[in-house]
Amino acid sequence: MKQIQTLLKEYRETATANGTKIHLNGVVEKDVYNITAPFKWLGKEFIAGRVESRDSELAEVHFFEKTAEDNYQIVENTTVLALQDPFVTFVQGELILGGVEVFEKETDSTKLDWRTNLYRAKSLTQFEKILAGPIGMKDLRIKELVDGRILVLTRPQGEKGGRGKIGATVIDSLDELTIEKIAAAPLLNRNFSGDEWGGGNEIHLLVDGKVGVLGHIACFDEAGDRHYYSFSFQLNDDFTQIEQEKIIAERANFAPSEPKRPDLADVVFSGGLIRRADGYAELYAGIGDSDAQKIIIQDPFKNN
Repeated sequence: MKQIQTLLKEYRETATANGTKIHLNGVVEKDVYNITAPFKWLGKEFIAGRVESRDSELAEVHFFEKTAEDNYQIVENTTVLALQDPFVTFVQGELILGGVEVFEKETDSTKLDWRTNLYRAKSLTQFEKILAGPIGMKDLRIKELVDGRILVLTRPQGEKGGRGKIGATVIDSLDELTIEKIAAAPLLNRNFSGDEWGGGNEIHLLVDGKVGVLGHIACFDEAGDRHYYSFSFQLNDDFTQIEQEKIIAERANFAPSEPKRPDLADVVFSGGLIRRADGYAELYAGIGDSDAQKIIIQDPFKNN
């Protein structure tokens, strides 16, 4: 894969977009960020968002219902899940909600572990847990393919994935989604290189039968500050290789807002992408671990 500096140079040659804030109303003295793109469910339009105090990483996922353009109101009297970074997809017509659970490390209660959980959503008060993923893995994503099988994107770290690389496997049904199969998923060819890392955030089926992925690519600078960029890529036909990778948004494109911490000032966390018929797309993202915005960009998959 091309490295960040190359991707940034290519992106900045044509980048012109400017982001706007999404107003997520009804939350008092907490931030809402790392949102999903809007999705239709139960006859309404929702966004799911990470709700959290500025000085904490103990988050909750709340649903927000659309009330006007770029305005959403928190939905009261729902089941609140203690998760970070929500994501949604539909499998056989059912909403699957995912997010990252954070909990005390088994061997050291002063440290934290995390894993990605998936839930089958029956209503705003009924969530059935269908997976507690591998400990230490974020950015686990699934997508129902045209033939009914399910594409699974993984993001191992450590010995297999370093700071974080993307893997992929295909299963026949959600019943086959196990920790063992997730852990065994091979890494994609042309993955992140050097000290850079990233993950998949949302999977898109393209009209030519290809699969497109909205994700993020990241690095540290010499001062230890994080730099996260929204990027996209496509998978080859047998889901073994990353192709056509490109950065599609950076922090400078979005409206000003105060980050959670100074080292998070240059963070864009891809939430979801709404592809439009006019060749453009609406990218929904978390900004600086404290804010939620959208930006209109050229559809990164528009030729597909």
